[in-house]
Amino acid sequence: MRRITFLVPVLVLGVAVLLSSVFVVDERQRALVLQFGQIRQVIEEPGLNFKIPFIQEVVYYDDRILSVDTLPIEVTPSDDRRLVVDAFARYRIIDVVQFRQAVGAGGIRAGEDRLEGIINPTIRAVLGADGVTSNTILSPERTVLMEQITAQARARAAALGIEVLDVRLKQTNLPAQNLEATFARMRAEREREATDERARGEEAAQRVRAQADRTVVELVSEAQREAEIIRGEADAERNRIFAEAFGQDPEFFEFYRSMTAYERALRRNSTMVISPDSEFFEYLGGSGVAIPAPVQ
Repeated sequence: MRRITFLVPVLVLGVAVLLSSVFVVDERQRALVLQFGQIRQVIEEPGLNFKIPFIQEVVYYDDRILSVDTLPIEVTPSDDRRLVVDAFARYRIIDVVQFRQAVGAGGIRAGEDRLEGIINPTIRAVLGADGVTSNTILSPERTVLMEQITAQARARAAALGIEVLDVRLKQTNLPAQNLEATFARMRAEREREATDERARGEEAAQRVRAQADRTVVELVSEAQREAEIIRGEADAERNRIFAEAFGQDPEFFEFYRSMTAYERALRRNSTMVISPDSEFFEYLGGSGVAIPAPVQ
C-alpha cells in the first residue's frame, strides 16, 4: 500500500515533466527555444519537438503575412497644402532570430510599433519631397509614391528581420482647421460657376427673344406688304371697273356717284351749310324734291 502511495506522485511528476518537454509547431508558425533568455534552437518546420523542461521555454512567431495600421499623420507636400494621411502595411517575419534580437520579449506588438516608427517617417519623406504636390497625392500617380514608400520601408525594416511586402495609403484628408476654408472656397467656386451659367443662359435667352422679335417684325412686315399689294390691286381693279362703267354710261355713273355722295353727306344728325342751287343738289333737285329757300 505504501509502495502504491509512493508511485502515484512519481508517476504524476513524470507525466508533468514529459508534457513540459514536448511542444508542437504548426505550419503557420516558427518557434525559438530559449534558455535563460538565450536562443538555443530555431524551429522552422512544423511538427513535434522537445525541450528541457523547466529550463527552456518556447516562443512562437506567426509565419503568415501580417498587417499593421498606422496612426494618421500630417504631411506637407511641396505646395504647402497640408494633408492628413494614414496607411496600412503588409509584412512578414523572415528571420525570427533577428526579429527576437531587435524587439526582445515584446513580440509582435513591439515589432509593429518599431515598424510603424519606420513607415510614418518614410511617408513624410516621400510625400514631402520636391515636386510632390497634394494633387499628385490625390491623383492616380499616388501608386508610384506608394511603391517608393514600400521600397524605402522594406530597406529600413530588414534590420528587424521583417520583409515589408506593401504599403498603401488608406485615407488622405485635409486637417480639420482647413476643411471649413476649403468648403467655403468650393462653395464660392460653385456659386461663380452657377452665376456664369445663369449669365450664359440669359444671354442665350436674349438671343432667342431677339431672333423671335425680328422674325415677328419680318412676318408682320411681309404680311403688311402683301396686304398693301392686294389692296392696291383691288383698288386698281375697282377703278378699272368704274372706268369701264363710266365709259359705257357716263350719265348713270354720274348719277351713282351723286347718290353715294348724298349717302355719305346726309347722315343722321348731319348739318350742312351750302347754297340750294349748288351743283351738289343737281340730281336731288331734279327728282322733284323741294329745296328750301335760303334763310335771309
